Amino acid sequence: MSNQVLEGLVKEKDYTFKKHLFKFVKIHDLSLDELLLIVYFLNQEKLLFDIKNIKEITYLDEKAIVSALGNLNSKDLLQMCVVQGADGKTSEIVDLTNIYQSMVSELNTNIKVQISDSIFSIFEKEFARPLSPMEYEIINAWLKAGINDELIIGALKEATYNGVSNLRYIDKIIYEWGKKGFKTMQDVNNHLKKKVNDDPKDLFDYNWLDEEE
Repeated sequence: MSNQVLEGLVKEKDYTFKKHLFKFVKIHDLSLDELLLIVYFLNQEKLLFDIKNIKEITYLDEKAIVSALGNLNSKDLLQMCVVQGADGKTSEIVDLTNIYQSMVSELNTNIKVQISDSIFSIFEKEFARPLSPMEYEIINAWLKAGINDELIIGALKEATYNGVSNLRYIDKIIYEWGKKGFKTMQDVNNHLKKKVNDDPKDLFDYNWLDEEE
C-alpha cells in the first residue's frame, strides 16, 4: 500500500473530539486513560460496555480500563447500568448523562458570562463612563436574581430617556416592573398600551415611578 494511501487513512476523520472536552478535561482533572474512555464512548451509537472493543480502539489494557472507569465513576461522571434485553439476556450499558449535563452546565455559565459582559458594556456606553465597583455589584445583583437582561436594558433606556444616569433610579423601575409581574419588554409594552388607551406614544414616554395602582 502506497504512502499516499496510508496518509489518506491517517487523515480520515472517524472518531470526533468535542471541543468542549478541552475545558472539561481541565475542570475534572482527567487522566489520559479517562479521556480516552470518554472519547471512545462519546463516539459510540450503542453504549455497550465491550471491553474487547475498547482495548482494540484505545490500546488500553484491561487493568487500565477498569481503573479509569472506577475513577470516572467516583467523580460522578460515568455510570454503569445493567439492562435486560427482549431475549432475557443482560448487558452492561454506560450512562453518559452526567458528562453531558456537566458540559451543558459549563456552556450555560459561559453564555451567562457573555451576557453579563455585554450588559456592563451597554451601561458604560449609555453612561459614557466606566461603571463604579458599586454599580457592578448592583447590576450583578439583578442578574443573580434572575431578572431578564431584556428588562434590565429596557429599564436603562427608560432612565436614559428621562436624563437619569443613576442605577438606584433604574433599580426602582425594575422593582415596579417586578411588582406588576413583567417578564419581558413585551409585557411592559402591553401594559402601556392599556394604560394610555392605545395612544401611540413612545414606549418610554411614561413615568413609572409616579404610577398609581
